[in-house]
Amino acid sequence: MKYLDRVDEQTAYFLNLAKEAQKKAYAPYSRFKVGAAAVGSSRKVYTGCNIENASYPLSICAERVALFKAISEGESKIKALYIIGPENEPISPCGACRQVIFELARNSTIYLSNCDMTKVIETNSKELLPYGFDLKER
Repeated sequence: MKYLDRVDEQTAYFLNLAKEAQKKAYAPYSRFKVGAAAVGSSRKVYTGCNIENASYPLSICAERVALFKAISEGESKIKALYIIGPENEPISPCGACRQVIFELARNSTIYLSNCDMTKVIETNSKELLPYGFDLKER
């Protein structure tokens, strides 16, 4: 896990797509809007935002929306995942998202950004969840 000294053009492009998705978030309870962009091996981009529900367990995070969209559209491999949050520090995926990322985006590069893209962390699924649950390895 490392902070990037500068954000290159490609990273900025995909973080901006995640920021556009963030604007669509439905977060009337937490007011904590998150956006994500998953890039598949096909080079297609799948965006997602968090969607809350009054029954909190029925809510879903932006990361899972983007990844589930990619898989449901037939994407077999995720190359990169870009996540942006509303805070001054880079966003940190919740535990459920870390497990989903571990399975569906295992070998991808993951970028975690703050609200204005001035602080970006580059990481991967194994750094986010070192001992992720894996039925495939059994």
